[in-house]
Amino acid sequence: MKNTIRVLQLQTIVQTSKKDNLENVRTLLKDRFEKDAPRPDLVTLGEMFTCPYETKNFPLYAEAQDGESVAFLSGLAKEYGIFLSAGSIPEKDREGHVYNSAFVFGPDGNILARHRKLHLFDINVRGGQAFRESDTLTPGDSITVFDTPFGKMGLCICFDARFPELFRAMVLKGARIILVPAAFNLTTGPAHWEILFRQRAVDNQCFVIATSPARDLSASYHAYGHSMVTDPWGRVVSEMDEIW
Repeated sequence: MKNTIRVLQLQTIVQTSKKDNLENVRTLLKDRFEKDAPRPDLVTLGEMFTCPYETKNFPLYAEAQDGESVAFLSGLAKEYGIFLSAGSIPEKDREGHVYNSAFVFGPDGNILARHRKLHLFDINVRGGQAFRESDTLTPGDSITVFDTPFGKMGLCICFDARFPELFRAMVLKGARIILVPAAFNLTTGPAHWEILFRQRAVDNQCFVIATSPARDLSASYHAYGHSMVTDPWGRVVSEMDEIW
């Protein structure tokens, strides 16, 4: 098992064009790998990075697991020889259910893990944010842990992190690094983003890698940004600001 891992978090602006969002990831990876900079082992993306974060959009942008987005991301992982935690996308199954699904790809392009968001973001904060993912999304039903050369990793999505039992279940299955594509907003982000992930790391003696989309004040949903890594001591190893 390898003792160190180099992580590159891509905090991207979410545009209305799925193709443009995917091509943006390619451009960012190409630019990074053309520079004389350390090569990342793991690249991470934010929640719903191909789709503007609105409930009405999820069915419109949804595609099957063998659709264009998964094929594109698989190809990027293989091209650059990286582990790619490819945020999350709207995924549609054969019965027409739409899920908020996160995929992780290995350096060979194969899917290592798929996590369908268990806890849908249905909130109405007085004087703050109101949102109902359940209007168009179906919840998943599985705890997701997978093997890598860096040890076992767990995978969950945004609101899942509010439930400490899920983190504990992943750690009990052997996870030592938890990947969390997330899109906290300007109500929940300033209040809970940092303290939540620091506490999950301390409680479970694990690393947490939480990756957000960048903030776009022209969009209807304003992501908090601040993608970060926390360690088992609860220290913030790295943190971005709100832009990309």
